[in-house]
Amino acid sequence: MIDDLSGALDHDFQDWDLLEEALTHRSAASRDNAAYERLEFLGDRVLALVVADMLMGAFPDEAEGDLARRLAVLVSQDTLAAVARDIGLGAHIRLSRGDADSGGRENDSILSDVCEAVIAAIYRDGGLGPARGFIRRYWQARLEAAAAPPQDPKTSLQQWALGRSLPLPEYAVVGREGPDHAPEFTISVTVKGHPAAEGVGPSKRSAEREAARRLLSDLGR
Repeated sequence: MIDDLSGALDHDFQDWDLLEEALTHRSAASRDNAAYERLEFLGDRVLALVVADMLMGAFPDEAEGDLARRLAVLVSQDTLAAVARDIGLGAHIRLSRGDADSGGRENDSILSDVCEAVIAAIYRDGGLGPARGFIRRYWQARLEAAAAPPQDPKTSLQQWALGRSLPLPEYAVVGREGPDHAPEFTISVTVKGHPAAEGVGPSKRSAEREAARRLLSDLGR
């Protein structure tokens, strides 16, 4: 039941239609049930605002670039999907039978989108206070977990190559599988004079990061 989410969300909705919209995938939308895309758009901005404010308070001496790298990780698809799993959102997402049977409830892209939509639903129903409370509940520990600002593996690999006067890393799509709503990309990355490495992910960007991470590992970094 949808009201089973109240405890996990720590918010009693006045307008349950907002939460229903936040949980409705476009494959299950109808004239009476809108999909979550508009709420997702808003939730993305609310999350970024609150997390940015949390970072300013938690790391008062860090430069803007370091804060930006922390923010990018904390509002990423991977983090949002992990929070969605913590809450158990997958079981409540409204999907077509085909999308549900093909693993839509465990798809990182769908889970992250729904998580953002739920944040927006809380915000529109109760204002910034409840939305901030929800975000703090699930993001505070993640925010405090990293002692140093994270470094994007693509940036690290680029710096490694430039530091050795090598050309920039080259990325290439070598495979794409899965349905349109849940694709899986395989991307190869090469640095001149070194064996290639491959990464797999639900988007080209995430697959590139994984490929860069693997190549750095192969290089002993």
